[in-house]
Amino acid sequence: MKKEVQLNEAVSILVLMLIVLGISVIGLGLMPNIPVLAVIGALMGWLRFRGFTWDDLMAGIKQGISTAIIPIFIFMLIGTLIAVWIQAGVIPSLMVLGFHLINAAFFIPSVFVVCSLVGVAIGSGFTTISTVGIALFGMGTTMGINPALTAGAIISGAVFGDKMSPLSDSTNLASAVAGSDLFAHIKNMMWTTIPAFVVSLVVFAVLGYSNQGVSLTKMAPTLHTLTTHFSVSWWAAVPVGLMLICAWKKIPAIPTLFMNIFVAILMIFAFDPHFTLAKLAQLAQSGYIAKTGNSTVDTLLTRGGITSMMGTVALIIMTLALGGILMHTGIIENAMAPVAARLQKPGRLVTATIFAGIGINLFVGEQYLSVILPGNAFKHAFFRIKLDPLALSRVLEDGGSVINYLIPWGVAGSFAAGALGVPVTHFLPFALFSLLSPIFSILSGLTGIGLKRAPAGEEKI
Repeated sequence: MKKEVQLNEAVSILVLMLIVLGISVIGLGLMPNIPVLAVIGALMGWLRFRGFTWDDLMAGIKQGISTAIIPIFIFMLIGTLIAVWIQAGVIPSLMVLGFHLINAAFFIPSVFVVCSLVGVAIGSGFTTISTVGIALFGMGTTMGINPALTAGAIISGAVFGDKMSPLSDSTNLASAVAGSDLFAHIKNMMWTTIPAFVVSLVVFAVLGYSNQGVSLTKMAPTLHTLTTHFSVSWWAAVPVGLMLICAWKKIPAIPTLFMNIFVAILMIFAFDPHFTLAKLAQLAQSGYIAKTGNSTVDTLLTRGGITSMMGTVALIIMTLALGGILMHTGIIENAMAPVAARLQKPGRLVTATIFAGIGINLFVGEQYLSVILPGNAFKHAFFRIKLDPLALSRVLEDGGSVINYLIPWGVAGSFAAGALGVPVTHFLPFALFSLLSPIFSILSGLTGIGLKRAPAGEEKI
């Protein structure tokens, strides 16, 4: 007969996991896949020793992985989209346009603002990073700007846009879990989101101003290579505009990506009638391989394809399998429930919920679960001390979905690292918006500024 995992044991297991993953990935610089796999094996051995059956553990793995089916399919489509956008000249055209419009001294804050606007418009941080983000990253690299800084600005903008868009899955999820109105939730998030945005913009402006001495002449060879080897034209606006229209029409991510891939394929055959179906299949599978003779351009634009996403997909499967075991065996629930029951003051409750979201990101690596689990665990506590559901939904975003981009073994973090080619540990210090959001949320809880209380007689669970 299996034994229930008690509070002290659950906390010990989670802390030990975090230590192992932290030392392996951050301390030793290992890729997260093998440490996560090792933790799964050790955890399964311990739980079997504690009396859980193999069927319990297999059910946990299935439960965790089942949540990844749609994201995995989306990632494969994004890999294909990147490849065909490069072949069709979309990303090279965006780079050329950007080179002519953006000043080096204001490049980093401009990247942050552009990605923020695109993210709000399309409601997807992943899509923002893998399309406009890649183009901006290529520009920054050509200009000799620190790749980690550019990546941090791209990710910060993408996260802001994803967080504040009514089209975002994570924003809708936080609102639904807390039981708050979607647009009231977005409006209420401004109490913490706007300060985080403003401070991030100021810091990016200061960091970016150091690039004012960058010689724009070094961009000339890259511009020549892009215009010579790619179909650079205003036709690149067509798939970009289509993506915005799909977002406006609230078309889901999968059909949106399929339509954009199809349009890009039409552009490829229009620009190069000799392009064959065999080459197209190879492009979608293995990605675009640049052979321009310019090493910078070749490095930047050799990317995309279904194969390029397989490392991220493997990590997603493993981290969600780990999360499924932790949830199915009650380890996560037993660690959070006693804490939620003891919290009586708003500041402490908000802080605990923030850290619970961060903890779920660290232990499970999945941004949706970092919203769902703390939301369910602390919902009654918010109700008990008469805080509005809007207070809970905002905290779930500030400590949940935005943090996943900072976790090397997290779904969003591993995706961003793979798409931009910059390790999470490198861009983490520059992902300012994700770092600042929980800080301003905690300050709101402690001071009461912007903390929405339930109207008398209208509290609801």
